[in-house]
Amino acid sequence: MASEEASLRALESLMTEFFHDCTTNERKREIEELLNNFAQQIGAWRFCLYFLSSTRNDYVMMYSLTVFENLINKMWLGVPSQDKMEIRSCLPKLLLAHHKTFPYFIRNKLCKVIVDIGRQDWPMFYHDFFTNILQLIQSPVTTPLGLIMLKTTSEELACPREDLSVARKEELRKLLLDQVQTVLGLLTGILETVWDKHSVTAATPPPSPTSGESGDLLSNLSQSPRSAKLLNQPIPILDVESEYICSLALECLAHLFSWIPLSASITPSLLTTIFHFARFGCDIRARKMTSVNGSSQNCVLGQERGRLGVLAMSCINELMSKNCVPMEFEEYLLRMFQQTFYLLQKITKDNNAHTVKSRLEELDESYIEKFTDFLRLFVSVHLRRIETYSQFPVVEFLTLLFKYTFHQPTHEGYFSCLDIWTLFLDYLTSKIKSRLGDKEAVLNRYEDALVLLLTEVLNRIQFRYNQAQLEELDDETLDDDQQTEWQRYLRQSLEVVAKVMELLPTHAFSTLFPVLQDNLDVYLGLQQFIVTSGSGHRLNITAENDCRRLHCSLRDLSSLLQAVGRLAEYFIGDVFAARFSDALTVVERLVKVTLYGSQIKLYNIETAVPSVLKPDLIDVHAQSLAALQAYSHWLAQYCSEAHRQNTQQFVTLISTTMDAITPLISTKAQVLVCRALSNILLLPWPNLPENEQQWPVRSINHTSLISALSRDYRNLKANAVAPERKMPLDDTKVIIHQTLSVLEDIVENISGESTKSRQICYHSLQESVQVSLALFPAFIHQSDVTDEMLSFFLTLFRGLRVQMGVPFTEQIIQTFLNMFTREQLAESILHEGSTGCRVVEKFLKILQVVVQEPGQVFKPFLPSIIALCMEQVYPIIAERPSPDVKAELFELLFRTLHHNWRYFFKSTVLASVQRGIAEEQMENEPQFSAIMQAFGQSFLQPDIHLFKQNLLYLETLNTKQKLYHKKIFRTTMLFQFVNVLLQVLVHKSHDLLQEEIGIAIYNMASVDFDSFFAAFLPEFLTSCDGVDANQKNVLGRNFKMDRDLPSFTQNVHRLVNDLRYYRLCNDSLPPGTVKL
Repeated sequence: MASEEASLRALESLMTEFFHDCTTNERKREIEELLNNFAQQIGAWRFCLYFLSSTRNDYVMMYSLTVFENLINKMWLGVPSQDKMEIRSCLPKLLLAHHKTFPYFIRNKLCKVIVDIGRQDWPMFYHDFFTNILQLIQSPVTTPLGLIMLKTTSEELACPREDLSVARKEELRKLLLDQVQTVLGLLTGILETVWDKHSVTAATPPPSPTSGESGDLLSNLSQSPRSAKLLNQPIPILDVESEYICSLALECLAHLFSWIPLSASITPSLLTTIFHFARFGCDIRARKMTSVNGSSQNCVLGQERGRLGVLAMSCINELMSKNCVPMEFEEYLLRMFQQTFYLLQKITKDNNAHTVKSRLEELDESYIEKFTDFLRLFVSVHLRRIETYSQFPVVEFLTLLFKYTFHQPTHEGYFSCLDIWTLFLDYLTSKIKSRLGDKEAVLNRYEDALVLLLTEVLNRIQFRYNQAQLEELDDETLDDDQQTEWQRYLRQSLEVVAKVMELLPTHAFSTLFPVLQDNLDVYLGLQQFIVTSGSGHRLNITAENDCRRLHCSLRDLSSLLQAVGRLAEYFIGDVFAARFSDALTVVERLVKVTLYGSQIKLYNIETAVPSVLKPDLIDVHAQSLAALQAYSHWLAQYCSEAHRQNTQQFVTLISTTMDAITPLISTKAQVLVCRALSNILLLPWPNLPENEQQWPVRSINHTSLISALSRDYRNLKANAVAPERKMPLDDTKVIIHQTLSVLEDIVENISGESTKSRQICYHSLQESVQVSLALFPAFIHQSDVTDEMLSFFLTLFRGLRVQMGVPFTEQIIQTFLNMFTREQLAESILHEGSTGCRVVEKFLKILQVVVQEPGQVFKPFLPSIIALCMEQVYPIIAERPSPDVKAELFELLFRTLHHNWRYFFKSTVLASVQRGIAEEQMENEPQFSAIMQAFGQSFLQPDIHLFKQNLLYLETLNTKQKLYHKKIFRTTMLFQFVNVLLQVLVHKSHDLLQEEIGIAIYNMASVDFDSFFAAFLPEFLTSCDGVDANQKNVLGRNFKMDRDLPSFTQNVHRLVNDLRYYRLCNDSLPPGTVKL
């Protein structure tokens, strides 16, 4: 024992030294290595058992338990049976002897170590593992310890990590499921006993303001007078130990409910008991007593009581989150809703003593969060199921939800409730779309609730009604979605308004428009308060109260303009005519307010409080323009229908809009202005026949426009070919940038239009395009210029390649292929950074357009394009870790294969008809093999996006072209790909793509299942290192010869899991002897 005691003293000294502030990192590494070596030696656990029973040093105890954990989880197979028996016997005894004196984290860690043994050995070698836990729970002295063990068992055995074989995982789940009924019975008993014991001993309280109330909204939900009476009983006062036991029991239930199926094991008495404890969360009386008594112990008691309510709601939400509900459990579910809505009614009940909001403020914030989660789950998962019950009053529930929503004490709580309303509105919208015949009946049922919701949400975004809360919102700091807290608040509110508009358009418009008009009148009336001062114009509103009211009105106007803009989509399409009058009213107001803003320029006028009013005035003008922009689609539809309606009215609207917008156009808008001028000349005039379109005149005018825009650019051609440039490089770059950005925008905008429009466009651009091609070689080493030129050519290829004609297109392609030598590609990719890579990517995108072109025109370029990819680009990027260029290269290779399959596989009608001809004729085999090898290599690299993209490409080629069935792939590549994909799964390098990889392996194996099972699988297992022959045999036997997709992929994942598990079991360091 002396050596054990000496080792303990040495270990305590080492641990103290390790965690001391003065210890260097180098010394810490030495100590760590020493401790690791000690842990690996055979018999180290005996020392650790002594350490645990003999020390009070927390570090030493935690280290000793870590040694046991490592032994059990990584080396247990190699531990002699006698040692295992001793460990299984000693550790529980140690726990029983010291569980009250150990620090809680040491006790919990020791519980986890014992559960780890059970995970390995129960029931075969550790048959009393679970029986012991049940006995601990049933003994009053050890009930808390038993509950901790039970929760740990549920966590570690029900959803074990991957260090177990699939068969063992399935066995453990089955063993636990067999115990569920017993466990739930025990937990129910514990909770009921505590409740009943303290209910009996509690003194009779004074009459509660909530007890014995009649006429409750949900009184018809109570199942019986008895259950109503039970729910109205006063909440008992629990002692500290009882509260601790109940919190542990509820934690156990919450975890059990996360994985056990809904079944009769979850009894009505258990549910009722859980709801009793859920009442602790909304018991204000207990909190008041705490604050009156004032001692720290009472404060802790009050917090613990609130925590019981939170834990009980966690249990309820775990059950609520299950979408798959057996028929026999639906009655239980209804009972749960009845009891929860009793609580909701209790929380939101208004009486003389409390307003709803003050009551919510007094409740635990976590409890409110859990309750909101419950309401979200109810609406999103179960409302469709429960609504069919005649005894469930949905409208009354919405009334309670309304009160709960608009009395939330925090902004986050309000946001969460708005999400619930959004879910409800989505549910209602989809219900109406699926049952159009019942639309009126459904809407009539909910109309009052929706109108009330709309009105209140609109009030909540207005400073007129809600200034105190809105001023609290942060409007400066951006969140992850690049919006401020205020913007998020407004956006979520407007989404609710929009969804109500979709259901009740007339009500929504009649509610919103008068409020908008009131604020517009204030804004439009500001003109009379403008006076001329020495420095310009000034707004003659100076009284503090008037400025504050103006600030609120302007903020509200901005919000309401956003609301009106958000609703634009509900005035177009099929409902254009029906809602024309309302939309016209809105657009006329918007045009009026934008013209007013542009002419008066209130945002430039001096004000009494410039730091507040100037941003308000700028925002109003910006929002009026944005709202008008939102109605551009409505204006477009009005334009196409104007000849049938009032043409003059439309012309007035548009001309006034132009008057409002023109003063705001800056030099930055040059591209948009040029696009507009080009479109006027290129797009067909609406409502006119073809012979009145005046195409010849418009073509001449468009040529003049493009000529004027590109004059300086075309003059560069002479400079570029001259021995010495007459213009500095920077000035040249500016001209190239300005011209190409305008021309590219014009081409991109016209690319989807009629042939005539594109012909005129290319005719005008022809000279500029030829200049671009001539300039290209001169700027090949200027990657920023090359980038812009290739962007222009890419847009040309996508939109105008037919108009460009074959000869010129061939000339462009050949020029590019000649310029992009291996040296130039290497320079761009390796030495010019992101700009150089962008240049190569755009070049590859142009080639993607080329290889997709149908017909034989560009087929002669295929050998050169493939050679460029495989011999020049691929060798440069293959081994680079950076993903630059790779995605574009592999997309080009995929497009080449997909759109030019016959370049590799000569298919004939005769070959497909005559079954005697087994295979298609193969051509260009070396190129095909090189491309496939590149795809295979990409699966060995860490970039998950490239992996996913390329896997999808292979699967697409198989779906469309039967790639996996081709002889060359089947005989020389198929199982190489399967092998690589399996290795990827084993090494967990791309775990996010498990499902996609499993399906791909199935599709490849299904080409020849016989060969997969008979040849590939044995060969794969033979090549696996880290597992012995017996384990390989087990792996092979466990891989069932199923040929359907779900079973096969399940077998693949089982193989991968078990292979990793066996390697883990076998992976232990050689024993060494280290003395501390």
